[in-house]
Amino acid sequence: MVLAVLKNIFFYQSVTPKSPKSNRERGVPKIDFVTSRQPLLPNSNTNHNSESVDGTHDDDESTLDLESQDSRSEQSSKKKGWRIDARVISDATIGLSDGLTVPFALTAGLSAFNDSKIVIGGGMAELIAGAISMGLGGYLAAKSELASYHATREKTLERIETDLQGVLNDLMEEYEPYDFPKEVITGQSTHLAQMHPELLTDYVMQFQHCEEEPATSRAFTSALTISMGYFLGGLLPLLPYFFVSTVAEGLYISVGVMVITLFIFGYVKTGMITGFQAKCIGGNCWGAAEMVLIGGVAAAAAMGLVTLFQPGV
Repeated sequence: MVLAVLKNIFFYQSVTPKSPKSNRERGVPKIDFVTSRQPLLPNSNTNHNSESVDGTHDDDESTLDLESQDSRSEQSSKKKGWRIDARVISDATIGLSDGLTVPFALTAGLSAFNDSKIVIGGGMAELIAGAISMGLGGYLAAKSELASYHATREKTLERIETDLQGVLNDLMEEYEPYDFPKEVITGQSTHLAQMHPELLTDYVMQFQHCEEEPATSRAFTSALTISMGYFLGGLLPLLPYFFVSTVAEGLYISVGVMVITLFIFGYVKTGMITGFQAKCIGGNCWGAAEMVLIGGVAAAAAMGLVTLFQPGV
């Protein structure tokens, strides 16, 4: 904006010297600016000056375009600079889903013994063991994914070094559904044949196998996210038993808290897929109701099993 104002000042406004006499005293010749007065029939000098002004004007416009593009790219990079990884969201969803369901069902079943110590002790034991088990499962799954990627990449590199033409034929078959012109496919095949084997391997892994190398910290991040999600989700139904005098009162509060929590979690989880617009409210509420139903069925099954094996309880 500032550059545009300066451009208008220098190229569009008429400028006349305030005191020509003072200019002569300083040894500066009197200048007749073209922008102040222009003849009806411009001469060659006028055309030359106008062309130079237009050229400078175009240069300024191109400079402004480049600066605006740079500013837009900087803004877009700032917007994309911080974003939660989709895998982290997936791991958190897995941990919270199990954490909100399994410990709640266990504490509801243990409440049939009418002993707060049993409920709290059994709930904490299951909560810690479940968090460790879930985190370990996420860690091993991420390590297996990384090992599978490296194994596939080694096989791809070995095939490129031994059967390059076969690899190129497979890649060209991938282009057939897109109806590329023959010369484009031929040129692409020639270019791929001249690539370094390591670079071609990366291309095949991403384009043909649709695999990207997992981050080295992926296993630790997955384990921590799943275990923390499980622990925090499972801690909610257990908290009421710490602050009430009777198990029945703690059970009622726990059920109320978990119904609200499961509904909110199910709504948000479904909304992250379908969206949160007005047209998606019905589907999101249905997903939330399913989450509440699953937790309720699990809690009822746990209480029923305790009553079945302990008739006197």
